[in-house]
Order: sequence, then structure tokens, then C-alpha cells
Amino acid sequence: MNKTRNFVSVSSKSGVKSKELLEKRQQFVPRGIGNNTPIFVQKAQGALLHDVDGHVFLDFAGAIGTLNVGHCPPEVVKAVQQQAEQYIHTCFHVAMYEPYVTLAEKLAQITPGNFPKKTILLNSGAEAVENAIKIARKYTGKTGIISFTRGFHGRTLLGMSLTSKVKPYKFQMGPFAPAIYKAQYPYPLNCPEGMSAKEYGLYCVRLFEDLLLTEVSAEEVAAVIMEPVQGEGGFIVPPKEFVQGIYEICKKNNILFIADEIQTGFGRTGEMFASTHFGIEPDLITMSKSIAAGLPISAVTGRAEMMDAPNPGEIGGTYGGSPLGCVAALAVLEIMERDDLVGRSTRIGKTILSFFAALQKSVPLIADVRGLGAMCAIEFIHPQTKQPAKEFVTQLTKACYESGVIILSAGIHGNVVRFLTPLVITDDQLEEGLSIIGELIEEQYANLI
Repeated sequence: MNKTRNFVSVSSKSGVKSKELLEKRQQFVPRGIGNNTPIFVQKAQGALLHDVDGHVFLDFAGAIGTLNVGHCPPEVVKAVQQQAEQYIHTCFHVAMYEPYVTLAEKLAQITPGNFPKKTILLNSGAEAVENAIKIARKYTGKTGIISFTRGFHGRTLLGMSLTSKVKPYKFQMGPFAPAIYKAQYPYPLNCPEGMSAKEYGLYCVRLFEDLLLTEVSAEEVAAVIMEPVQGEGGFIVPPKEFVQGIYEICKKNNILFIADEIQTGFGRTGEMFASTHFGIEPDLITMSKSIAAGLPISAVTGRAEMMDAPNPGEIGGTYGGSPLGCVAALAVLEIMERDDLVGRSTRIGKTILSFFAALQKSVPLIADVRGLGAMCAIEFIHPQTKQPAKEFVTQLTKACYESGVIILSAGIHGNVVRFLTPLVITDDQLEEGLSIIGELIEEQYANLI
């Protein structure tokens, strides 16, 4: 393996400071808080992480997709600093402030749909989902909610109820919220032999129609919530016909269509929002993650008449739409527009998909290479047994961070590697990271055969 690197700098020996902090973490932090890599960060910039022992890592995880504009963009840092000097928190429910209204106006402008919109600002993705459901129920007067297999919508009670992965998210955490139903989401490797992607998508639409006859009536369904591209589920890009088919059923039955764009939003898929790829205009859109370069803030933007359904005090929260988060988000959007990070996302995605499509020819363990924009993934399945290669991905993740690249797994079997590089990653950084990952895949595969 080529050990000469331009960006990463790691040692085979664990650092002293990291060991000390890891011992404290094990003593004072619950083990239920998962952790992908046993490192502690000292500083971060762009697509690079520096740990407390002086090691440098290429970040291909982006804090689970929260850093499309990279770590610590100077414009965001400056905006937060200036805001903190004026006021940090007044609570919008008590004393309002301009950045909240300005961000709400901006989100109305950039989200899909040429109709009047309003926005509520919150703290986290799960909180955005919860409030979107509350708004949908209030507006329609109905209670039922349909989500999809392999979907992920958070770890709160309602978020878990909507999520479709038992371990680690739901096991022994019930009972769950009532009136939640799961519909089939297309999964590329499950497409029946001889059936095209379009036909498979339409087949899943028919299954959805059956659900409305066998599980819950459309007259009882307030909303459908869908990730236009599934994140935790394995970066599943559905056929356009599937998304449009579900969308049309919603329109015909007074069912709100909620697009969960928490991971897909803000340029990740080569559009500002993934819904645009599918030609739909969601009634409500949930957003978080890359909205503010890592500061905690989230949003629900939707049709004005729907957003106005709750009465004063029925939605909101003490810290919702914090001034620091608002100014950070506004700075992020300026960066994205100025530097055309949406276009950059498309170019990054093409590079990643081309690299692994070529590698797939010599590594048949790679069963699928897929993605939309820079939201890309590779799925590993043993070619003989057809079983998910979870152990291979676990070992690969470990080998990668030991070699200076941070990656994440995904999928209900944990056999998918997903890539969420900051969109500001340079071509040289991207090439070096892919080279390291590719070498490690080849090395591990050679040990299997």
C-alpha cells in the first residue's frame, strides 16, 4: 500500500491524550451513545480533522452529513462571533429577532414549490419531524402517518415509531406511538429479475395502494413522510415513478406529503433539495444537518395555510431557531450560492461513483454502487452466499480511520459504506481519500479469497 500521503498523517500507535480521554469517556458517558471512531478532535477545517495527538484525518463522514460547507467556514465563524456579541438567546416566544424572520424568508425562496410558504425553526432533525407531524394532523384533522421500510426519522418516541430499523434504534424501547404504518420502499437489490427500475417503482406504488385497503384507509391518513433518498437505510435512490406515484396518491386523498430532507438537503444530491430530482413540490419539508455548518438548528417549511393550522403556542420551543443558528444558516446559504456547491456536489458524486464502479470489476464483493450527487454509497454482499458483508464493512471502517480516512456505515444490515464528504473537499483530497479506501478494500478482499 502506498504510504506517501499529502493530507493524512496518522500513527500506528494510539495517542496518549486520546487514551486518557477515552478512559474518561468510558467512565462518565453512557455506552448507549454510539461512536464510529475512537478519536478526539482538536480542530477542524474544510475536509480535515486534527485530533488531540496531532493526527490528521480526511473527513468522508461530514458529521453524518451536517457539513456540506465544511468544518469552520470563516464566514460562518465570523457571523456567529458577531451575533454572540449582540445577544445569544432571547427566546423567539418572548422577544423576537430579525435573523429568524430572515431565514424563514430565505427558506421560502429556495425550497421547491411556487406558492406561499411559512417556516418554523427548531433545534434538531427529530424535532422538525415531530412538528411536521403535528402540523399535518392539525391541518387535516386526521391521525394516521405512513412512513417507509428502511426509513430513518430520529430517536425520539415519534421518530423511533416512524423509523424502520429495530437495532440499534428501537429494540426494547417500545411501546411506540400509535397510528403509524410502514409502506414498502424500493430497494435496488430486491428488484425482481427481469423487471426494470421503472416497473419496480410502479409495483411498489401498487403495494402502497394495497396498504390503503388492508391496513389503513386514506380517509384516516394525515401525512406520508418520505426521504427522497434514504440515508441511514443505505442511500437508496428510488425510481422517479415511485416518488411521483406516492405523491399523486397523496394529492388525490387529502394526504400531506412530507419530504424529510434532513440528510438530502442543501446541495447533497446535486440539487438544493432532492425533491427537485423527482419533480415534486412537497407540502412540508423537514430540514436540519447541513443547514448551519454544524450549529444545532432545524426547520419545517411548508404551504402557508398548512403551517398556520396550529394555534399560537401549539408548536415551538424555548431554544427553537436560536439566533446563533439562524445567522450561521444564512452564512451557509451565501457560501453555497457564491461557490456553486450544488454543482460541486454533482462533480464529487461522479468521481466517487466512477471510482468504485471501476473497483467493482475486480472486487465482486461490491454488489452495488449507487448515489445521487455527492450522496453516494457502496454495498457489500458475499457473492457466493448472497449474505450482507457486515463484518467486512466493520473491518473496513476501522482500517480506514487507522489509515487516516473517516467513513460511515449504513443500511439495515450495516453492510453499506456511505460517503458524506464536505462539498468543499478539494480534488486532491478526494482523490487521496478514495485511493486509501480503494487500497484497503482490495487488501481486505484479497485476504478473503
